[in-house]
Amino acid sequence: MGIVNVTPDSFSDGGRYLDADAAIAHGVRLRAEGADLLDVGGESTRPGAERVGVVEEQDRVLPVIASLAAEGAVVSIDTMNAATAVAAVAAGARIVNDVSGGLADPDMLSAVAASGADIVLGHWRGPSRDMYAGASYSDIVREVTTELLGRMDAAAAAGIAPSRQILDPGIGFGKRGAQNWDTLRALPQLTGLGPRVLVGTSRKRFLTELLGDDIDLARRDLATAVTSALAARDGAWAVRVHDVTATRDALRVESAWREDA
Repeated sequence: MGIVNVTPDSFSDGGRYLDADAAIAHGVRLRAEGADLLDVGGESTRPGAERVGVVEEQDRVLPVIASLAAEGAVVSIDTMNAATAVAAVAAGARIVNDVSGGLADPDMLSAVAASGADIVLGHWRGPSRDMYAGASYSDIVREVTTELLGRMDAAAAAGIAPSRQILDPGIGFGKRGAQNWDTLRALPQLTGLGPRVLVGTSRKRFLTELLGDDIDLARRDLATAVTSALAARDGAWAVRVHDVTATRDALRVESAWREDA
């Protein structure tokens, strides 16, 4: 899943693709590099980010989604707003990627159910402006699993069949340093819950905390590719990344290793 941020303030590429033409060209390039899915978002979810108005969010993403979908790309909309999700599906998106798992907007699950789109249910403990307020766990694996099961039940109750659900353990969302590694180690357990699992580690803070805050993008992307390959080994359905080429290479190596084993 290649990331297309149509925002001025995303933590690693904010502003580069705010112009619709630049975002579309970036999505086309990611697809040429091997992205199976393109995740288009108009609101940053970096730590400390403030919410964006729905009209502004839609003005950013809808032209990009419509153009990429017309090119034949499988597009997901990265949003926490039900109205944007509905508009994005009408523009051609097939997946709604809600990092809040339907908690930020009480209309989200019913809206997605009616739209026919699939949904990514992220593990979330509160808004980005206070990202780490909920980063307190007595048993993070048990609590993340229980909370994702709750999101699955809520989605099913709204009319979204398990086959349309995708789980995201929310790496970096309400989790500090080692808590992310604990969550990643639990991927075999999370993939055993039934739905597909999406993993997003790309360029996130816990990687720089491990390797050094001064590492450049190339090293962050290498670390992302390694964690993505390990996630694939443990059953992840998809990985969400900025650098598609490096990750595709890592996934090919992991696949070859597994097939020869």
